[in-house]
Amino acid sequence: MKIVSRNEDLLRDALSCIPQPSSRTSLASCNKLIRFEDISAAAFKIQCGVQKTPCMYSRLSKQYGMDIYLKKEFLQYTGSVKERGVLYLLMSLPQEQQRKGVIVAADSNFSMAVAYHASELRIPVFVIMSTSTAPARVRMCRDYGAMVISYGTTAKDSQLHARRLAQENGYLYLEEEDSAVYLSGLGTVGLEMYEQVPKLDAVIFPAGGHCGLLAGSAAALKHLNPHISVIGVESESFPVLQQSLKAGHPTEDQACNNHHFYGDVSGVCFGSNSLQLTGKLVDKVVAVREEDILISMLRLLEYERATVDAEGAIGLAALVAGKVPELKGKRVAVVVCSGNLELHLLQQCIARALTLDSRVCRFSLVISDCPGDMSKLLEILAREEARVLDIKQERTFVTTELFTVQVICTVETRDKIHTAQLRNALLERYPTTAWTER
Repeated sequence: MKIVSRNEDLLRDALSCIPQPSSRTSLASCNKLIRFEDISAAAFKIQCGVQKTPCMYSRLSKQYGMDIYLKKEFLQYTGSVKERGVLYLLMSLPQEQQRKGVIVAADSNFSMAVAYHASELRIPVFVIMSTSTAPARVRMCRDYGAMVISYGTTAKDSQLHARRLAQENGYLYLEEEDSAVYLSGLGTVGLEMYEQVPKLDAVIFPAGGHCGLLAGSAAALKHLNPHISVIGVESESFPVLQQSLKAGHPTEDQACNNHHFYGDVSGVCFGSNSLQLTGKLVDKVVAVREEDILISMLRLLEYERATVDAEGAIGLAALVAGKVPELKGKRVAVVVCSGNLELHLLQQCIARALTLDSRVCRFSLVISDCPGDMSKLLEILAREEARVLDIKQERTFVTTELFTVQVICTVETRDKIHTAQLRNALLERYPTTAWTER
């Protein structure tokens, strides 16, 4: 892809403004020329309201054969990079609208960012959430200072109610879109990374339907250095961005159900601005499996002490899955953009990731029901340094010879090599050992 010295020249064919039913109920997503100066202005204006998050060298570098720098956007106050775009959006509103207030209707990082920053700017803010929203999310938005109203059983019910309240009371109905103001705020991430890590070769961003972070940051990075490779990563289950780029317009994946695990990564492609920026400035978009995302979450937790969600881990997942082999030996920055994962889901994700990483395994075998036989099995496990997590004995429904017992054991190992060693040791002593495949 040919990149010229100024990204303005690449963006002159932006689509015209999409008219809205009422300027009082929705923020018009006018496609305006996104210049580097807009991103610089956003960085100056929001510098006191958001964190300049670190972009630190990672211990994962040796494991994947490249210099990895992690941009830790999950350290923002609400745990998400969306704060940058939201704050600039709110600060850009006319004073009259700031006085009347804003309203949102979504269980998302965008809503939490609006709740927090609107309250900090003393803008009345209302968040409409469905009754199925997790109680922790409701409590968090209230703690940020928003008036939270539970309405309807689905997200669509909440959105319709929010639009009605906006029309009746003069609130500005906000939803995540790709206006020039919002993209400029998100683009400040690219600006910061360029300053923090000299001689960058590539930057990896989460993509998916809501690709504003990818698009805005690409505009900043390509302006500063056209030779920096910008890569987007989305899920194989919801390849919305790749489908939209191929079609030439925003599309909706029929399989896309906005799965709670994926968050915004599984959302529909929300605008032409982001899509055009991505098509012109992004060098590559790759897709990764759910298994790669889970292992990426595990790696970040172990090596960086970072608890992130799927959206935050998906960038690193491209390295875990080997999707960008051309980056070996290069200096690569990865944006870890979000850390809002519910505790019950975190527990499930880590347990599943340990299994996928061959560090928790289960096997069954049959031994004689005589004194000492169980202790011999435990001696083998102790000698192989496997940690027993669970062990069960089944006598009643064993179909082999009489006076035998089936043992079902779950153990933890160090890595795949350790698991293979344990398996060989057990097969040598118990040839009928059966391993539960993950």
